Amino acid sequence: MGKAFPEIKGLMGFGSLRLPLIESGVVDIEQTNKMVDLFLDSGFNYFDTSHNYIGGASEKAIKTCLTDRYPRDRYILGNKLSRAYFNCKEDIRPLFESQLEICGVDYFDFYLMHSQNRQRYQKYKSQGAYDTALELLEEGKIRHFGISFHDKADVLEQILNDYPQIEVVQIQFNYLDYESASTESKKVYELCRKYNKPVFIMEPLRGGNLVNHLPEEAKAEFDKLGDPTQSPATYALRFPGAFEGVETILTGASSPEQIAENISAMKDFQPLTDKELETVWKVRDLFKAQDMIQCTACRYCQDVCPKNILIPDIFACLNNETAFTSWKWSTEVYYHEVLTLNGNKASDCIGCGQCESNCPQDLPIRDLLKTAVAEFEEKEREKIK
Repeated sequence: MGKAFPEIKGLMGFGSLRLPLIESGVVDIEQTNKMVDLFLDSGFNYFDTSHNYIGGASEKAIKTCLTDRYPRDRYILGNKLSRAYFNCKEDIRPLFESQLEICGVDYFDFYLMHSQNRQRYQKYKSQGAYDTALELLEEGKIRHFGISFHDKADVLEQILNDYPQIEVVQIQFNYLDYESASTESKKVYELCRKYNKPVFIMEPLRGGNLVNHLPEEAKAEFDKLGDPTQSPATYALRFPGAFEGVETILTGASSPEQIAENISAMKDFQPLTDKELETVWKVRDLFKAQDMIQCTACRYCQDVCPKNILIPDIFACLNNETAFTSWKWSTEVYYHEVLTLNGNKASDCIGCGQCESNCPQDLPIRDLLKTAVAEFEEKEREKIK
């Protein structure tokens, strides 16, 4: 079956949420240039960004590293309308025009309503976001209109029924989430197929967790396959590629080495073999047995936190405690002497709940921060006593 969007070359997309940084909020342009060059030279061409990625630095990096350096016919560019930047319909067009200018283009190939769930959809619908996007589509300022989605299948069905003009749905899809009761990735994917909507895949490595927090037993399972050309990352990337209707798999690489590894998995794409897929399911079960916090480090929570608590980093510390019990001392030192040296501790949480309403994973963030307080701060106070 052919692609719905033949202009997108290959199965791999360039996600720009996790670009390499020199310091917080400052993109490493030299490294990003290398990544863009590797990606395009390998025959891929789809780039994804958003106004709120890296505090606005992602769009600027796209201009510096991509659109200023390559002709318009060399790349396909997708962007998004994020809810934090509009409060009424009249805000949307000026925001959109500013996005075009920041990215250095006259149109976006794809424009998505960002991170839709039940609550956010009501805002977007009531404030005319969908209608404005359809107007922009009619005017040729966007070539394709779609949504990125983080909720249950029944919510997606409502949106697709309300707006059959939607051309593509971007969903969270990986082997860990495939049959998850919280993300319902399988059900959401199957609904996309029912409505004949092409699919863009995000979080195939679940924010790097399928590599960075791989249990030793899981690594051993992959090693048993005996293929030195493959890695935990490439197995995870190849997992969604065999599903019908998948147009691109967005990878959030943070270095030229990571983008090169991703290219090795996707350039001459081969679906997982039966044996590889059996191993992937074993690894999934080993992950689930660890009871990890399923945070993807998208930082949407941190963006709205009035105390600027480094929530994903704190959760990474808790996950390190779970995954690497013999290194607990190292995690505690990192929490106190690096992560929260200048404040922004878990105990600074005022319980406002804005983080939870902004979390695509529906995590109980306030309760988890209390766990971090108990694990890192209260234990430290006991040591001092």
